Amino acid sequence: MSLTRVHPVDEILPLRQLFTFGLQHVLVMYAGAVAVPLILGNALGLTQAQIVTLINANLLTSGIATLIQTLGFWRFGARLPLIQGCSFIALAPMIMIGKQFGLQEVFGAVIAAGAITIAIAPVFSRMLRFFPPVVIGSLITIIGISLMPAAAIWLGGGNPGSEDFGKPANLLLGMATVAITLVIYARFSGFIGNLSVLIGLVAGSLLAAAFGMTHFGQVGEAAWFELSPPMAFGVPQFSLTPILIMVLAMLVIMAETTGNCLAIGKLVGKPTDQRTLGNAFRADGLSTLLGGIFNSFPYNAFTQNTGLIALSNVKSRFVVAAGAIMVLMGLFPKLGALIAAVPTPVLGGCAIVMFGMTTVAGIQELSRVRFEGTRNGIIVAVSVSVGVLPMSFPALFEHASGPLKLVLESGIFLGAFTAILLNLLLNNDKSATAEPAGQASATE
Repeated sequence: MSLTRVHPVDEILPLRQLFTFGLQHVLVMYAGAVAVPLILGNALGLTQAQIVTLINANLLTSGIATLIQTLGFWRFGARLPLIQGCSFIALAPMIMIGKQFGLQEVFGAVIAAGAITIAIAPVFSRMLRFFPPVVIGSLITIIGISLMPAAAIWLGGGNPGSEDFGKPANLLLGMATVAITLVIYARFSGFIGNLSVLIGLVAGSLLAAAFGMTHFGQVGEAAWFELSPPMAFGVPQFSLTPILIMVLAMLVIMAETTGNCLAIGKLVGKPTDQRTLGNAFRADGLSTLLGGIFNSFPYNAFTQNTGLIALSNVKSRFVVAAGAIMVLMGLFPKLGALIAAVPTPVLGGCAIVMFGMTTVAGIQELSRVRFEGTRNGIIVAVSVSVGVLPMSFPALFEHASGPLKLVLESGIFLGAFTAILLNLLLNNDKSATAEPAGQASATE
């Protein structure tokens, strides 16, 4: 009697591995996870206590969003290893809404946009047919390249405006972390090799502590337990203009979710279909709706964790310990403070390796595309170039405003739109999108 083999995505790992791999994901995404409430709170002139409330609420709901997306229920959740966090795409619109209408309008717009996202998920998921291998490969490559500025900022110290940004000590610490991560990855296999990023983060942090480059004083100052009540800033208010602005942001987020699902689907050997994509959109919408109720913001998959999956080769979606850990961080601020003590140059060192692996995944996908005798080369060239424009020179679109600025500042959206459009215009026959002989179809 033959036994049905469990797909690696659906494999339930031992508890110890679930926790350690989950912790690895949390350490990678923590800096980005707290950035949105921190920036928004300061931009709107909130008090330190109010900002802490936003951060704790964000961590709590990020964990819940991750559990919804990875475990899934009914038609909600892609059931892929997607680690969820507050989307940076919605940051500028939320600041604009907050300054003009107030924070209660921000949460009202977030709740409404989440509900609308759930409603339009089936329609938006039908766009999958516009993503042949040449578009998917270009999009994944753009995702990897567009992450590198974040790695550079972390490597320099986290704050480009500070006097010690880019100091040799920061760069050396980051490079030492790269070296440790690579040694662990190259010299060990199995469980230890898969934890190369976590080991690099811990070793880099200990090295920083030895030279006085980080301290754990904030752990003692943090509260043991804190639960942010829903609607802590008042009852959400609903107005048409803020809602329309936030819905536009969610459309861009859905485009990025498409790219993330396609990228991770390729990495774990479970290509994304229309049903999976629709379920992912519904989960984003539900998490965003819950976020608005519990003092948080729109959610989508954190792209930086894609590189970690590529590097560790851990494909199980049950590494949802990341979600559980984030829930605990939201409830127990001391735990969050401990993880926050990881120096940003250490994060930058690990990011160089992980983000580069995301780019490699895109290149591998493009290697399956037939270029000879087709127009695929020019499609990749133009779409990747357009996609990295906002990252390579952000001031290029500084004169744009409103909805146009929101779209132009998303390199992933621009790159995806360009690749889809050029593929429709230049590839009029199916043979142009075919892969080299002997290779499996990327869409099967």
